[in-house]
Amino acid sequence: MEAVLSKTFQNEDMSKLVLRVAVGFLMLFHGVAKITGGVGFLEGMFSSMGLPAFFAYGVYLGEVVAPIMLIIGYKVRLASILVAGTMIVAIAMAHSGDIFTLTKHGAWAIELLVFYILASVAIFFQGAGKYSIDKN
Repeated sequence: MEAVLSKTFQNEDMSKLVLRVAVGFLMLFHGVAKITGGVGFLEGMFSSMGLPAFFAYGVYLGEVVAPIMLIIGYKVRLASILVAGTMIVAIAMAHSGDIFTLTKHGAWAIELLVFYILASVAIFFQGAGKYSIDKN
């Protein structure tokens, strides 16, 4: 029975689509928050670290443009690198003190960011699949 079910419901391209859309859609909420609320707080963080404030606008690439690219399946390897890179920068800038911390519920404090990184790495290695603009 298990063999029949595994063959019946096996579709690598559909799993690629589900992963791409899940990561893209959920990350896009973060980008919409930056669009509606602005990136002033990020400009201040970059400035306080001695970096140019305009670097804050890079968040729009990683949290708006790249997620849309993932959702539609356009240049997903590039998009996955942008998402993962954005999350790495977020950890370095805002969550470096949380790396060895648990929440009050016992979860790793940066688990969501790490999840986005690892899911993006998986997308990078898998590619877009046939349900995409690139169809590869």
